[in-house]
Amino acid sequence: MKLSDFDYELPLELIAQEPPAERDGARMLVLHRESRTWEDRTFRELPLYLAPGDCVVLNDSRVLPSRLFGKREGGEAEIMLLEPVSSDAREWRALVRPGRKLRAGGLVKFDESFSAEILSAGERGERTVRLIGDDDVYAAIERLGHMPLPPYIKRQDEASDRERYQTVFARERGSVAAPTAGLHFTEDTLRRCREAGAHTAQVTLHVGLGTFQPIDREDFEHHRLHMERYSISENSWREIQSARRVVAVGTTSVRTVESAARSGERSGNTDLFIYPGGRDPFRRVGAMLTNFHLPRTSLLLLVAAFAGTELTLAAYRHAVKEKYRFFSYGDCMLIL
Repeated sequence: MKLSDFDYELPLELIAQEPPAERDGARMLVLHRESRTWEDRTFRELPLYLAPGDCVVLNDSRVLPSRLFGKREGGEAEIMLLEPVSSDAREWRALVRPGRKLRAGGLVKFDESFSAEILSAGERGERTVRLIGDDDVYAAIERLGHMPLPPYIKRQDEASDRERYQTVFARERGSVAAPTAGLHFTEDTLRRCREAGAHTAQVTLHVGLGTFQPIDREDFEHHRLHMERYSISENSWREIQSARRVVAVGTTSVRTVESAARSGERSGNTDLFIYPGGRDPFRRVGAMLTNFHLPRTSLLLLVAAFAGTELTLAAYRHAVKEKYRFFSYGDCMLIL
């Protein structure tokens, strides 16, 4: 297979620009792998597909409002924080704009008490920056930062995105993008999942930009993902290990569970890349809830590895025909 096999046509009007009016109001395409069939449902019907002994795995990573806008000498500037590289969270790996104007020694001022100094340049246009000012770095980021909505959402972030681009179970700050399959859940949905007999387990994988970057080579099996930090508590791992069926919410939960299953480590860094034709790709995950993904990405390849390439692409064509909403704020697919 070639990367071009994982392309599809998507009308721009199907890319969701806003979340649904109600958090749990999305449509849900239910894909049955064994019978190679699907059915059009709604997300609120998810508990109907759960049974006693299931474990619903949720990624509790919290999105940081990581886009900081300020002033540099000669104009405006933006710094997007990616991950801290010092224990005190003063130094960060970041993307900057305008890149050609922000060199080592440059200063960006966000307000009277908080600024950033450019320390050095790295690969792919990245910078290392030092945050200067407020005693509580994270409080300053929360106060001044904007939510890092993906570039296919063609609008500025709004106050409502602080809530809607965050799952209701988000706890551990560190992601630069939401684990979007989890955005559909409400406390009521979680309650009804438990009433159906399913347990829930929370894991953490801090989503990095590399997860969503298009793959740039036809022989995709040689692609390397960026490292991302993950952790699973002892109690959650016990729930996952003893489950009759693991229902992973989102590709990030899939990669977290499968990384731990391979390494035997409940925490660490992972660059696990799952793709069709890969060796023994799924050791614990038995079902998956996921949003619809961009063409030619590692996320779509992971879904195709789980559901089968032909079935996945046929389901995507159906979703386009039936005008499902795509990507982060869009509808979802349950793969059984």
